[in-house]
Amino acid sequence: MSKKNNKTDIKSAKDTSAPFNEQVVEQYLRPNPLSKFSMDEDTLRLALVTAQFALRATRQPAAPSTDKAVGLLVLVNGMEQAGKGTAVTQLRQWVDPRLLKVEATIGYCPLAHQPIWQTHTKAMPRHGDVMVYFGNWYADLLYNVMRMATLESEKSAKGKKHTDIEALPIGQWQDYLRQQLAELQAFEQDLVANQTKLLKCWFHVDIETLQARLNDDEPDPKFLYQIDWHDMAIVAKFNEVAASLLHQQGDWIIIDGADKSQAAMHFCHEVLHAMQTALVSSHVESRAESDQAQDSNDTHNTHNTHNTHNTHNTHDTHDTHDHQVGSQAVKFEPVKIPKVLIDIDDSDIDKSDYNDALAKKQSRLAELLRARQGQHVVFAFEGMDAAGKGGAIKRLVAPLDPREYQIYNIGAPMLYELQHPYLWRFWQKLPNEQTDRISRVGIFDRTWYGRVLVERIEGFATDDEWQRAYDEINRFEAALVASGTLVIKYWLAIDKNEQLKRFEAREETAYKQFKLTDDDWRNRDKWSDYVQSAADMLARTDTKDAPWCVIANNDKRQVRLEVLDHAIEQLSINLYG
Repeated sequence: MSKKNNKTDIKSAKDTSAPFNEQVVEQYLRPNPLSKFSMDEDTLRLALVTAQFALRATRQPAAPSTDKAVGLLVLVNGMEQAGKGTAVTQLRQWVDPRLLKVEATIGYCPLAHQPIWQTHTKAMPRHGDVMVYFGNWYADLLYNVMRMATLESEKSAKGKKHTDIEALPIGQWQDYLRQQLAELQAFEQDLVANQTKLLKCWFHVDIETLQARLNDDEPDPKFLYQIDWHDMAIVAKFNEVAASLLHQQGDWIIIDGADKSQAAMHFCHEVLHAMQTALVSSHVESRAESDQAQDSNDTHNTHNTHNTHNTHNTHDTHDTHDHQVGSQAVKFEPVKIPKVLIDIDDSDIDKSDYNDALAKKQSRLAELLRARQGQHVVFAFEGMDAAGKGGAIKRLVAPLDPREYQIYNIGAPMLYELQHPYLWRFWQKLPNEQTDRISRVGIFDRTWYGRVLVERIEGFATDDEWQRAYDEINRFEAALVASGTLVIKYWLAIDKNEQLKRFEAREETAYKQFKLTDDDWRNRDKWSDYVQSAADMLARTDTKDAPWCVIANNDKRQVRLEVLDHAIEQLSINLYG
């Protein structure tokens, strides 16, 4: 970093930390690993609060040069009686408690048909906040692994199954742990890329210290992983599991809990350093976005005269973009638009035949959905404006009781949703075993693919954000499928003339006028851009885990029947193979 840029960062930090003078800001907001653990109590407290206010201010509306909003999630795990509670209590006393959230869970078995992290997504901090999360998804993971590992050791020791432990479908705890850690690493990397930075702290003590503290007079909360810490064999197995976890994930900070006071100081220093590092990333990402916006604007101005609205040759004229992966620029290459998005069928099914077929297919769909025994199902509908998504969904749910499903009509995100990772607002709407709803079917009328469609075209997402989103979405859907959720995705396509007819029909029908907005008309001017974006999306997110079903037809009735046919096929394969 040049001296000039460094001064700019300090000035920005000063602007976002108004309660503190320039000298304080310059001294305490820049990471300094060499003095990371050398602060006395008063100095550390001042630095923590200074960083807190600076972090919060990244989400305040201000000039375009404002730092990019960023939050910090602190995961606290480790052995029992290792000083975790003392450390977090100390942090809470030293910072502004209004800007620090603390959540705590104990370990339970991961819920059926959903990723291990899904239960915990409500506890995500807003950008600009710091959250400390005891237990979290690692408590569930360790609880489950300990059940497996204990069961395995009981078998080897006694030659029979322990009657108090239910056998799990995963035979080897090592394989299960490895698989779950790989999924969690991908999930956490996507959190970090979406401005939720992570600090993972593992508290540890030796067995002698643990036993001495277990026998003291202080009351103990419910143990984090629900294991018997008085049993030396159990503790030894836990340390084996923990060693495997820490070996596979190199981003944990190990905190020695032998001296609880020193452990608390260590923890508070680590939190400070994590906030400082988050603030630096906020400066860097803000500058990168500003540069990207300028480059994009220059490119747009250069190529504006070459724009075309001819769908058939969009792929020959569409601009390419650069985005950064590490330190290397990667050119984004739009794909050639497939024929299915250009040559739209125009069938005309007889109304009587349609009604007969519709009733039979709806009846079969309802049978299959009710035979799935609680498995989660996610239907994702995307397509051109007025392509028939709403009508198809109506026919999909017609044979069901309203309590059997939830429909989510996705529009522009609310402010509080923008203050979380991009996929956060969709995580909250997934079928969830923790809710009181009997429904385990979620139907999305527009989806997380908005990032690579409307947000890409309208400039609501940076080039880096929407180009990165293809892989983020693939990982998200793969995690759902790996946990047992069935994901069924539709892209509905019509041609531009048919869309115009439907728009005009909506204008002329009083009870349909609400469906038509000024944005719908404006989007027609970008028809070729939307077709190209759809082609890029289909090419990059049509996966084995969650393939796309493309239905391109100007006949609404035919589209509805094809949606039902595909849903019946997917549910049948899922149930019967």
